Amino acid sequence: MKTIRRLIYGEVLAAIALVALGFLALFFFFDLVDELQYLGKSSGINAADIYQIRHALLYVGLLIPNHLYELLPISVLIGTIFVMARLAQSSEYTILRTSGLGPWRALKLLLVLGALFVVFSFAIGDYVAPASERAAQLLKARYQNKITIGQTGAWLKEKQAYNTYVVNVKTLSPDNEMQGVQVFEFNNKGLVVSTTQAPLATFAAGDAWLLHKAVRAEFEVPTGFASASKPHDSAKVSRTTLETFRWPTEISAEMVSVALLKPERMGTIDLFNYVRHLDANGQTAQRYEIEFWKKVFYPLSCLVMVILALPFAYLHFRSGGIAGYVFAGVMIGISFFLLNNVFGYIGNLRNWMPWLAAATPGLLYMAVSLGAFGWLVLRR
Repeated sequence: MKTIRRLIYGEVLAAIALVALGFLALFFFFDLVDELQYLGKSSGINAADIYQIRHALLYVGLLIPNHLYELLPISVLIGTIFVMARLAQSSEYTILRTSGLGPWRALKLLLVLGALFVVFSFAIGDYVAPASERAAQLLKARYQNKITIGQTGAWLKEKQAYNTYVVNVKTLSPDNEMQGVQVFEFNNKGLVVSTTQAPLATFAAGDAWLLHKAVRAEFEVPTGFASASKPHDSAKVSRTTLETFRWPTEISAEMVSVALLKPERMGTIDLFNYVRHLDANGQTAQRYEIEFWKKVFYPLSCLVMVILALPFAYLHFRSGGIAGYVFAGVMIGISFFLLNNVFGYIGNLRNWMPWLAAATPGLLYMAVSLGAFGWLVLRR
């Protein structure tokens, strides 16, 4: 049995590595072509900081761990299908079956291999990919002078003892400085108490922000302002310009960077903490909850893929017919990747339970794989 395990594991690992390498080379080429448009550009702050080909190569290289995380289940499926189909075509798998490799034992062998890829996928997606993605964004920001999302940047909300604050940060510089900061303060009645705008803000010690060259407007609303008995009362507005304004807040640099990055590029713990922050401040967290559960369930899809690949070992192949089954494996992998993304968007639009929206693609393919295993392996 040890010899059989060594044979199957060696073949499958080599095939998965080859498939993953091919996909990564393809994505590396596409990303590099996309970066060519930025060559020769600089942030404008330092003319010596020009975006060169070596920077583009480094940036594209830092994106590889995230691509590997996304492509690993597909690579596991295609590599395992190729090995199982090739063993069946050459009648090697028939010899292994006569040597005592029954369906359940073969399934157990592949599930152990799939579990290893689950651990590997979790490590890549939760530790390596977020760190490399952050490094890539900081590298790009050095030459574009910003990290931003959309046209308006990131919006955050915080409830404090008496008032509620809504904060807008347009961009984050490579030096961890926030640019285009706006702070809106509301009282417990929902009325605007003050607004503070600053072109630059930094993180200060002791849970606070330092807003530089801040323009602060404070609104004083008279009692009964909205009543019909005092129609001529008006709010008083006082404006002040401050060289530095210290705003106490628990919104940390990590939360700002998380808000400016795509949620699928975050780690599981970062997503969990950010969801808790949104819930505590009465903000909708549906999108981030779905991404959190996708982070939890996505590595488990490697188990689904090895189960789906096992029935290919029990098919009968004609000469040269293996290419068609490998192509079918490619289509199945691509459909899983697309369905996984589509269900995330549908779950967000339809307000589904986050764990259900994230787990449904895996459950569907698990049912298909178990059905194929029962029909092609056990009943035949």
